[in-house]
Amino acid sequence: MTKSPLSSAGHFHAVKFYENRESLCRIVGEFLSEGLLRHEPALVIATPAHRDGIIHELSGHGFDVEAIQRIGDLLMLDAADELDALMRDGMPDASLFSQRSGDVIKSLSHGRQHRPIRAYGGMVDILWKNNQEIASIRLEMLWNKLAATQEFSLLCGYAMGNFYKDATLQAIHHQHSHVVNATGLTGNALRSTTLN
Repeated sequence: MTKSPLSSAGHFHAVKFYENRESLCRIVGEFLSEGLLRHEPALVIATPAHRDGIIHELSGHGFDVEAIQRIGDLLMLDAADELDALMRDGMPDASLFSQRSGDVIKSLSHGRQHRPIRAYGGMVDILWKNNQEIASIRLEMLWNKLAATQEFSLLCGYAMGNFYKDATLQAIHHQHSHVVNATGLTGNALRSTTLN
């Protein structure tokens, strides 16, 4: 089987700067579908609208979403609820994040070590939209720290309308290994300036 541009290798923490819900959900659907075909469970932490769009995309790839959820290979969580559980004094709490996210990833692996998980995270986008840039960067750092102890590939989404200065883009780029463009191709985040 040919490896698609969204295939994960090593530590994969990508970012998608999206213009609309459809473009984001298409990329997330492709990323998660490829993983599910490889028997890699999927975690989605997203808003209700994005969860609906991702479900639509997965269904379009031929997956029975309800069946995958029943067997525990797809977990969909609400991004706002997850943030509420992780935040203390306006910032993501490291111990709460480590315990909660670590437990979810372990649960999805069904007790099998070295079973990679594919995850989409929309919590950072909510923080960024609420002008909580430092909290958003802090959450990205916590995901990177968790990757040292848990095996997962993570794709994050940020609405492009939230970026007004190059400095904000640089801060996000530095927390990611790849940037995903409109065609789904990935490149090193620190070198890429493509934000289609």
